[in-house]
Amino acid sequence: MTAELVRGQNHTLPQTRLEIRVSAGSPVVAGATLGDEQGTVHGVEWIAHPGSPQLPGLEVSRQAAADHRLAVDLEALPDAVHRVTVLLALPLGAGRPVRFGAVAAPFVAVTGLDGTEIATFTLTGLDAESAVTALELYRRQGVWKVRAVGQGYAAGLAEMLADQGLAQAAELAASIQEAVASGLARSVTPPQPRTADGERVRHPAGPVPSTGGGQPPTRGSEPAGEPSAPLAADPTTGSPIDYAHPRRQTTAPPPPPPTAPPAAPGQPAQPVAGDATGWSMDERLYNQIWGMFEDLARATAAYRSAVDFAESRMDQELDRALSDPRSRIGGTGDRAREEARAKRDELTARAREALDRDLAQLAAESDVVEPALPAAYAGWGNPVWHAYRVPMEIPMALRIGDLHLPERTDLRIPLLVRLPLERGIWVDSGRTASEAAALTDSDQLRRLAVETAVALAARMLAVYPADEFSVHVIDPAGSAAGALAPLAGSGVLAGPPAAGAGGVASVLARLTRRVDLVQMAIRAGAADSLPPDLDTGEQLLIVNDFPHGFDDRAVTQLRYLADEGPAVGVHLLMVADREDARAYGPVLDPLWRSLLRITPVADDHLADPWVGHAWTYEPLRPPQGSRVLEQVLALVAAARRTTGYR
Repeated sequence: MTAELVRGQNHTLPQTRLEIRVSAGSPVVAGATLGDEQGTVHGVEWIAHPGSPQLPGLEVSRQAAADHRLAVDLEALPDAVHRVTVLLALPLGAGRPVRFGAVAAPFVAVTGLDGTEIATFTLTGLDAESAVTALELYRRQGVWKVRAVGQGYAAGLAEMLADQGLAQAAELAASIQEAVASGLARSVTPPQPRTADGERVRHPAGPVPSTGGGQPPTRGSEPAGEPSAPLAADPTTGSPIDYAHPRRQTTAPPPPPPTAPPAAPGQPAQPVAGDATGWSMDERLYNQIWGMFEDLARATAAYRSAVDFAESRMDQELDRALSDPRSRIGGTGDRAREEARAKRDELTARAREALDRDLAQLAAESDVVEPALPAAYAGWGNPVWHAYRVPMEIPMALRIGDLHLPERTDLRIPLLVRLPLERGIWVDSGRTASEAAALTDSDQLRRLAVETAVALAARMLAVYPADEFSVHVIDPAGSAAGALAPLAGSGVLAGPPAAGAGGVASVLARLTRRVDLVQMAIRAGAADSLPPDLDTGEQLLIVNDFPHGFDDRAVTQLRYLADEGPAVGVHLLMVADREDARAYGPVLDPLWRSLLRITPVADDHLADPWVGHAWTYEPLRPPQGSRVLEQVLALVAAARRTTGYR
């Protein structure tokens, strides 16, 4: 029976391997501290947080999220630890809530590995606090218990850490917030789930670490989404503004049609394309791909957690055996080592067997789904591009690359981003720590980065109606003329690539003016008063070789477009090496964090929003010798000439 705790109440824990699940209405940072018998934290090495998420017997989330799962193995904690304190804090950032009183009350549950709730606690009564001690697990006379705390701190994370005796509280709090900001920047934003009435709800992106324990992945659990937007009010009437798309359905989507016969008893169901909810086949495929992404993340998390547990258990058994002086006589110690390693190997083999079973099922599903994808979701090698026609409406999403994990590199998950883009994209042309980057010289990396940007721009041109998308290019030194040839030669650009400081200033001024005018028209409720020469279609700005050719004013305008542009249809696609802009120092940090970073070669820098795995990203390029990109651009150019759109 679940114990529903109130502030100050405690409850005995019946087991030592636990999950602590946190649910909040807004992104929160989750961490935990280890304390001695008096609750004192003796140093930063006693704290698990997003910048250092793992300690012996403890693992926390790697980034801010509305939902967390913290893994705790009380038997694996150091002997000096008598208390584990779970901490929650609001992440810093523009537009984010600054006090818990402005968000839904966080809910914390202590569960077993099978999900059975042992104790729960709802943190009510919070107001000005921006950090809170949620609960603590403590050892008393050899018995572990959980106590509901709910102690809030208006001065935030630093005050809370200082209250536990940490001398470097302010410095650690700042580093945690920096790690959270970086984690949110590299996280892939998942799809928004629907409420019962069909409206999409928004939740913050963040990881949900899982201890796994060999449990199979479960599709259909609500994923985290993107940061929620504040409810706006009409300045004339004071009533809430309805931002729902006028053509979007507002009732719950139908379930997937029964397209496959039921599986035989004991056999997995045969995969089918579109096996997810949605109003159209495209939406069902979109949701199915995200389900596969989540399944692979959670299945891999379960395997890795099981392997970690097996290693930890072996270490503990070896320590106990070798600490007994009698084991040093004869072959007792050797037998203990062999038995411990045998148990480790058995647990690891069972975990791998479960993972292989899940991976085989996902691979079979991928083999069915990939050929059924529409052009917007398909790779360049998919035959669907040979039957390409310029669309009449915008698709839900666009595929910008593939993701995979080292446990099975041939199982690729399409990386889909919603359209219109909600954040810009940065193609990193610098040298990264990946093996592929190490084998590629700097000039080739820059060329591949521009080719990646060209392929992305071509895909966006291809999936938008001919008169609803324009592409502008800034190439200050003209260094990318060859790689930009498919765009420039086909006639799909809004104008020739801008070169020199004058060209940079002209393009930025024109797009900044567009953002200003559209924002003013929206605020005034006078969208029909826009100048007749203003292009109201979506705009994509490709910037190559930044910051060459950019003065301080141009850099400020670029940051403005990155922050304000997506909301009014102006998007950035930057090709840049961050090292080239190091002279600007931290001034450009918000710019880099606002963009989704991808690479021109394989690199494991992206994180999923459920578990926080480091996924290897690979860009999409046409097959060697294929002319599919040029053929698609030619069709787009012909359609644009027919409509008279530039």
